[in-house]
Amino acid sequence: MEQPEDMASLSEFDSLAGSIPATKVEITVSCRNLLDKDMFSKSDPLCVMYTQGMENKQWREFGRTEVIDNTLNPDFVRKFIVDYFFEEKQNLRFDLYDVDSKSPDLSKHDFLGQAFCTLGEIVGSSGSRLEKPLTIGPFSLNSRTGKPMPAVSNGSGLWMENSRTTGPEASGGVPGKKCGTIILSAEELSNCRDVATMQFCANKLDKKDFFGKSDPFLVFYRSNEDGTFTICHKTEVMKNTLNPVWQTFSIPVRALCNGDYDRTIKVEVYDWDRDGSHDFIGEFTTSYRELARGQSQFNIYEVINPKKKMKKKKYVNSGTVTLLSFAVESESTFLDYIKGGTQINFTVAIDFTASNGNPSQSTSLHYMSPYQLNAYALALTAVGEIIQHYDSDKMFPALGFGAKLPPDGRVSHEFPLNGNQENPSCCGIDGILEAYHSSLRTVQLYGPTNFAPVVTHVARNAAAVQDGSQYSVLLIITDGVISDMAQTKEAIVNAAKLPMSIIIVGVGQAEFDAMVELDGDDVRISSRGKLAERDIVQFVPFRDYVDRTGNHVLSMARLARDVLAEIPDQLVSYMKAQGIRPRPPPAAPAQSPPQSPAHSPPGSPLHTNI
Repeated sequence: MEQPEDMASLSEFDSLAGSIPATKVEITVSCRNLLDKDMFSKSDPLCVMYTQGMENKQWREFGRTEVIDNTLNPDFVRKFIVDYFFEEKQNLRFDLYDVDSKSPDLSKHDFLGQAFCTLGEIVGSSGSRLEKPLTIGPFSLNSRTGKPMPAVSNGSGLWMENSRTTGPEASGGVPGKKCGTIILSAEELSNCRDVATMQFCANKLDKKDFFGKSDPFLVFYRSNEDGTFTICHKTEVMKNTLNPVWQTFSIPVRALCNGDYDRTIKVEVYDWDRDGSHDFIGEFTTSYRELARGQSQFNIYEVINPKKKMKKKKYVNSGTVTLLSFAVESESTFLDYIKGGTQINFTVAIDFTASNGNPSQSTSLHYMSPYQLNAYALALTAVGEIIQHYDSDKMFPALGFGAKLPPDGRVSHEFPLNGNQENPSCCGIDGILEAYHSSLRTVQLYGPTNFAPVVTHVARNAAAVQDGSQYSVLLIITDGVISDMAQTKEAIVNAAKLPMSIIIVGVGQAEFDAMVELDGDDVRISSRGKLAERDIVQFVPFRDYVDRTGNHVLSMARLARDVLAEIPDQLVSYMKAQGIRPRPPPAAPAQSPPQSPAHSPPGSPLHTNI
């Protein structure tokens, strides 16, 4: 098969890099032992899910389940389908009500309790199944109905009371009284992860070149709801032929039709020209459902040029395009590995070099203000709050580098913040912060800025378990220009074949050109002529996320999103390279038998929509 001379001009378009809808997750809600608010029967529960805005922290109603009559143990049939982003902290709130009428106004119904969590908590739980107790917090009495309504929370336990806020007694609740349990399950929707593989050929295409035959290629578009089209794939160019056979290609179904199998797919046929003014040969339309029939008489398409058709009465077509093969398979995703039990081992390494400034002075990047977190603590918190949910034991190794250690003043580039050489792990993000602040009081900031020792430290641990059950993420927070660039490059190249990723957050105003080089987004990192197998480094400068004073983070959520955005693809790329398939998710524990009547079956007249 002849290869095009100018493949680069077309291969620049990457169907996977476009604006593809995010992975969608379906949340199923069940409850057990809800409060009974009805005098002569059991409660008629309804669940309302809220999502929280990343910037303004306002809660917005996302959706409601159906109402199930007379049960304290509902298994709701209606699901919540949400976009899932690993790199974002997606706060969720679930409010339960006992419905007293057909009114959609929640203030007219009895509040039964609520639960807060993040989508990451649900997905990261064993089997992607999370149980949480329902609680009753502060209340506001509705001015019109007099019924108690939950006070608004920012999702982190801080309540912003409004109206006439009272205690739990307003609802008949008692402090500490059990309000039941909510059970949340998450499942990734299958049509988001299907990948279609297909091949096309053409026959008797129009001749467009004066001194030769055409150089044809195909352009695929998916239709949008407003009637416009979005490009989603280009084939390679086949040089000097009117009967091309293009190479097999794969494309996510969500990129091709956004999960709508009947949505129009338009295919245009062009003759390639070196100057970019490609000649239009013709077009045809199809759909995913038609293509899924595979090779058949239904998948032979006439290529039509509308202008030619209007001008020439005897015009038939500008050739035909035939589908030679079609297959679809479900591609393993980040969520598949997490649900199958893959744990993310999070390690943090903090720069203790003297260029940070004296920690006792307010100008220091390590300054411990009694009023706010410094840049190191802010970066650690932003990343750690999200990644902690994917590690079951919540024990995180925390290292320092570039300091003189007591009692002899030796310089170390790999010392435990908790002082325990045998076990540098800290309990949770708070444990890391505590060990970090403790180290600042005991070590002397020194130098130089060497990354290779901490990279090698994490790589040793990653190399010990390569069966897909564990994946390591190293967060390096630093203020300065790297001193051991050659050694760090070699350590990263060696680590690229291991189950690990590296995040570098640069704090302060130094030049971070070397960090951009390590990132490898534009040019893959290499050492001694050896190219890294994968891009495993992500770098972000902290100053891009703070105001001019440097004291206030404009968006912790955006910082975490940009820092963590590449982790899912890096994990999946490692698993695919090693041929590791996700393990089946663990069986869910048997639920306690619901009290009778358990719930109304789907379609039952007892279901009411609010």
